[in-house]
Amino acid sequence: MTECQIHGLLANERRRAVIERLDASPGTVTVRELSGAIAEAETGQSPPPARVRDSVYTSLHQTHLPKLHDVGVLEYDRELSLVHVRPAVREVDHHMDVLNGLGLTWGVYYRSLGVFGLILVIASLTGVPFVGSLDPLIWASATLAAFAVSGAVQLWNDRWRVRRVAGSLLRRDRR
Repeated sequence: MTECQIHGLLANERRRAVIERLDASPGTVTVRELSGAIAEAETGQSPPPARVRDSVYTSLHQTHLPKLHDVGVLEYDRELSLVHVRPAVREVDHHMDVLNGLGLTWGVYYRSLGVFGLILVIASLTGVPFVGSLDPLIWASATLAAFAVSGAVQLWNDRWRVRRVAGSLLRRDRR
């Protein structure tokens, strides 16, 4: 699947919601369950209004699920109204992750930070020049502090992203 195809898929909010929902619940789900969950997320009401749930169901059944099925992201059985993800969803997932200022996903950043911190502690314990001159506890503390600062930065950045999404939902509801 090309990057252009992936961006085309992700350009639609409901297709992104389908991928996120299916990724969170391994196995097979019905289109009715999927449309109910997406309608609930869109409206913030539990249970969602029937007209919204029906609208989501129709758009998933007629447009979004067939498109995701055609590119191999999910398996969609129209007759049984069943859906489950395929391994190709991992290609799309990578593009859905939020990137930090370094151009990495936050998951990759945190894993790298953890590995780097572990290497520093081990190097300190084994007496590697310069690194070994400091107590391993200092390196471990510095790594934990970097995690704390990074977490604060991520929360601060996500705060603005969540506000933008909430604002767009409010504007859409006013129409």
